[in-house]
Amino acid sequence: MSGPAAAHDTPHDPPRRIGELARRGAERFGAAPAVIEVGRELDYRALGRAVDAAADALGELGVGPGDRALIVNENCAAAIVLALAATLRHAWPVVVNARLSEREIEAIRTHCSPRRTFFTPEVSTDAAAHAARAGAQPLELPEVGAVAVGARDAAAAAEPVPDDPAREVAALIYTSGTTGAPKGVMLSHRNLLFAAGSGAGLRRLAPGDRVYAALPISHVFGFASVSLSALLAGAALHYVPRFTPEGLARALAEEEISILPGVPAMFARLLDHARRTGRTLSAPRARFLYAGGAPLDAQLKADVEATLGRPLHNGYGLTETSPTVSQTRLDAPRADLSIGPPVPGIEVRIVDAAGRTVPAGTVGELHVRGPNIMLGYYRAPELTAEVLGADGWFNTGDLARQDADGHLFIAGRTKELIIRSGFNVYPIEVESVLNQHPAVGQSAVVGRTVRGNEEVVAFVELRAGASLDAGTLRAFAAERLAPYKQPAEIVVLEALPATATGKVLKSRLRELARRREAGIREPGGGG
Repeated sequence: MSGPAAAHDTPHDPPRRIGELARRGAERFGAAPAVIEVGRELDYRALGRAVDAAADALGELGVGPGDRALIVNENCAAAIVLALAATLRHAWPVVVNARLSEREIEAIRTHCSPRRTFFTPEVSTDAAAHAARAGAQPLELPEVGAVAVGARDAAAAAEPVPDDPAREVAALIYTSGTTGAPKGVMLSHRNLLFAAGSGAGLRRLAPGDRVYAALPISHVFGFASVSLSALLAGAALHYVPRFTPEGLARALAEEEISILPGVPAMFARLLDHARRTGRTLSAPRARFLYAGGAPLDAQLKADVEATLGRPLHNGYGLTETSPTVSQTRLDAPRADLSIGPPVPGIEVRIVDAAGRTVPAGTVGELHVRGPNIMLGYYRAPELTAEVLGADGWFNTGDLARQDADGHLFIAGRTKELIIRSGFNVYPIEVESVLNQHPAVGQSAVVGRTVRGNEEVVAFVELRAGASLDAGTLRAFAAERLAPYKQPAEIVVLEALPATATGKVLKSRLRELARRREAGIREPGGGG
């Protein structure tokens, strides 16, 4: 397909900083739709005007080079405009989900010490509540409506701003903290534009595409892989502040959505909605569906493909890798759960505990190097040194294998590996079996230390309207798993704890498993 690919491969005046995307879009794509949300649609010229006006407003508010601009938001035009405008001021946008608690947002604010904090109350009751607590004042931004602005912090120290976009921070994105306290990941303009270019090219994005953008822009998946990719290619972003399955079903049927990115939980909830309502899902313009942000299981992939009649592509990435490391190819969908080959320009290696490269097909720790690798963790050089070597190799902490044909498969996280009676148990393998049961919506498996050993503990969330007891599911698993892989305990929860993007918080489940072993039972669970 030469048209969209060529538009991406030979850009006029390629941007060096992400803030230039709006001005470049105004010149190249003009009246093509850029951002669509309830009650508002901006073409690329309007987006360019909005970003320039917001940059002027930030300057008047005292936001300058090296400052942090904290943006407490749910997806909307105002949020992406503020983020791009901050970079025109050579400030660092810090995009944070308004659905975080007051304590969580305060922890981020304290850590990054922003010059100003902005809120998007028009689309988010949570943002409005945070703004009210902060005493934020309303500010009308041309083209995108009202935001709220907190007081200026005169004591916040600006960071140095290098001339090289490969070294200048373009965004500070806090990890979801699934394995501990959130860390601020410093991503450069080069990082994010590489990710945007890769996404646009691999998906063959072009003007006329409409991208469903429910993944929060506070997460690197929604920010770089979805939003910046679309803006680079001249596609339209269909922004949704908060995902609902009925909203997605309606958008697919009525809003000409052609590109659907999501985490597996979004696809699972969409199918549950169809089953519960008895409605047939329709996606007449959808040409590319892809999942990332969390492990995909085989049953969900098969169900999505059977229901929507399109391949469900799979990919892998992390905040620290801007995010995409690998993705299955548009013209070569996979029937298995491969996360595809590495994105062109990215190197990968799989190593054992001694750092030696393992043979093809062998599970080891996945290391990545390329223009997508973060600058480091903000104000945490010791944490940066633990994962990022002087030679540029980043240790993902994930276990993977690579076939002889170059395709990658994720086996789990290094820290999630369960060693049961001397045997390695990869949680994803157990989860894929549990997810095959027709009553199970999703599952998460963790290890629990017992005297001289580890045991497998499984938590499951049922499909809407389903019922299932743990004993029945245990028997189902016993028929399909070796004895050492079988869960010692299965706990049915109303909902698995998860981030706003649907990533299961296994740190909370490990603590719950520990408390259950200690005899501290939690409400709402069943064993």
